[in-house]
Amino acid sequence: MQSQTLLITGGAGFIGSNFVHYYLQNHPEDKIINLDLLTYAGNLSTLKDIENNPQYKFIQGDIRDGQLVNKIMEDVDVVVHFAAESHVDRSIMEPAIFLETNILGTQVLLDAALKHKVKRFHHISTDEVFGALELGSNEKFNEETAYNPHSPYSASKAASDHLVRAYGDTYGLPFTLSNCSNNYGEYHFPEKMIPLAITNLIDDKKVPIYGDGLYVRDWLYVQDHCKGIDLILQNGENAKTYLFGGLYKDVNNLDLIKMIIKIMGKDENAIEYIKDRPGHDRRYSVDFTKTQEALGWQPSVSLEEGLKKTVAWYQNNQNWWRPLKTNNQAYFNKQYDT
Repeated sequence: MQSQTLLITGGAGFIGSNFVHYYLQNHPEDKIINLDLLTYAGNLSTLKDIENNPQYKFIQGDIRDGQLVNKIMEDVDVVVHFAAESHVDRSIMEPAIFLETNILGTQVLLDAALKHKVKRFHHISTDEVFGALELGSNEKFNEETAYNPHSPYSASKAASDHLVRAYGDTYGLPFTLSNCSNNYGEYHFPEKMIPLAITNLIDDKKVPIYGDGLYVRDWLYVQDHCKGIDLILQNGENAKTYLFGGLYKDVNNLDLIKMIIKIMGKDENAIEYIKDRPGHDRRYSVDFTKTQEALGWQPSVSLEEGLKKTVAWYQNNQNWWRPLKTNNQAYFNKQYDT
């Protein structure tokens, strides 16, 4: 198979950096260009082990910079677009940067991909664009679910999804799109629920839980997600959407935190209920049956196994996450009082 060059946007972030590692390991003949602005959530130390790999090149830059993006795109065969502002809480505090990055940044990439005739534009999105499901119901999101975003973050991602499809319909840009559930695992910035809980418990601090704690999310181990994206790049059908989820049975946030506490040998008294998030979606659940049928993909890591792996990683890599929490302490104090 002929080698190709991939542009990975946001490849210093959580899912992006895991995918860069995964792809280089599984496709050593291909080249990767990693374009990342290195905002608070981007971390080059995550990629230190590959910085001298001749098949890998890092470029610090903004996906909104049309001149830079066009120059990079000249040599690119495939785009895998991870780059996004992604934290719902931050989107409630400062929505403007989410619209600028997630919508306008995507449009800049699409224009350049079209101009330079890339073979595939793969867009990474979220199940949050579909809105919320009723607690206790058996309903799940699928490829036909209507969009109904409730936060500035999910609204910006919904708009970017529509843009990608519009460029396919209007200009013939070859694309695929995937909507995933909540990822967790190694290299996850410690503002998100699972790494926040783990790192707080390591330091014998309280674990904040919004509202009554009964909110439900689908949890997908990041390595399973990386495998799924790779399968789309290899075997995905043009203009198709693929859904990735990790669970077959609902687990609410309170039970999830209790699982982590049990794994770490801590006490449930560490749980602290805090004021609920505005517009908090009650339940997410993903039906990934069509993805299983089309790609032969399914989650291989159970939630308990994935949490054990994740806890061990944060316990053994404190030099990675401690500076991140220290440098962002003002945010943690404001949002969680932790």
